[in-house]
Amino acid sequence: MELRNIYKPIRRELAKVEEILADAFKRTRSKSILKVTNYLLESSGKRLRPALVILSAKATSTLNSQLSTLNLTKIAATIELIHVASLIHDDVVDHARLRHNKASINTKWGEDVSIALGDYLYSLAFELISSCGNPDILDCISQATKAMCEGELTQICERNNTGLLKERNMIIVKKKTAELFAASCEAGAILSNCPPQLERALRGFGLDFGIAFQIIDDYLDVVGEEACLGKAPGQDIAVGEMTLPLSNLMESFNKDERLKLRRILKTKGKNNLKKIRQWLQSSGALSRTKKVTLYYINSAKKRLKALPDSAYRKSLADLADFILRRGFSS
Repeated sequence: MELRNIYKPIRRELAKVEEILADAFKRTRSKSILKVTNYLLESSGKRLRPALVILSAKATSTLNSQLSTLNLTKIAATIELIHVASLIHDDVVDHARLRHNKASINTKWGEDVSIALGDYLYSLAFELISSCGNPDILDCISQATKAMCEGELTQICERNNTGLLKERNMIIVKKKTAELFAASCEAGAILSNCPPQLERALRGFGLDFGIAFQIIDDYLDVVGEEACLGKAPGQDIAVGEMTLPLSNLMESFNKDERLKLRRILKTKGKNNLKKIRQWLQSSGALSRTKKVTLYYINSAKKRLKALPDSAYRKSLADLADFILRRGFSS
């Protein structure tokens, strides 16, 4: 199923999110800033996080909940601004030249502009949150943003550590990626004023969804092609990040093979990606990675059973299947 079909029940709300983003970007009088923000609007992503905010709110709201569409779309736009800001900073840290099949901000305007732009988007995001006047939402998103930054910083500090434990890697994955997905779902639930058990179920769904999403992203970084990824593959290997697929590969090797893999990972040669890709696809590491991903996808979908049946709940489940197919189409 394509995203446009999954998003069909919330297409109007997502259109409003785009309007809010465009308005936030164009509010400045600086022509220099407008040039960069217009470029961002032209290269939008899948809008997964805003969709999760809206779907979570709609899936748990009732006729008596008086759900504010304006606040809902503002919070959805806020989450997207935080996500985009983090990507811009990530591209600087990873020296990435492409994003969504276009030149990254740091490639086009340099690292100084990228860092300042990321900070600017964070400020726009929290301006939007404050306009909603909901302290619970502010706390939810603030905590997720803090965790996201902690996860990214920890990952950078652990670069070139080929002995990184899986447990520590999972902490990084949860913080740098899954927490913002969890906050997206939780924020939607808070806005719908639903019972606490439904709020917890949706937060759990977002966390499991986010973990699976990052594992798939790490896997595709090794085996994917530039045209499909929208960016150059092998970026994790190039900067020395030990992801779950690489840890699984290390575990599947004997002692001599592990030494060879560690040596290759540390040299960062141009042919390393090709070698590691072949090893990953021909070893038990692929099935291990897929097994872990399936565990989190299934766990996420089970949490949705707590929600009443609706088109919105179905779209949440379909999104989980969508990201799984993205990584393991076979």
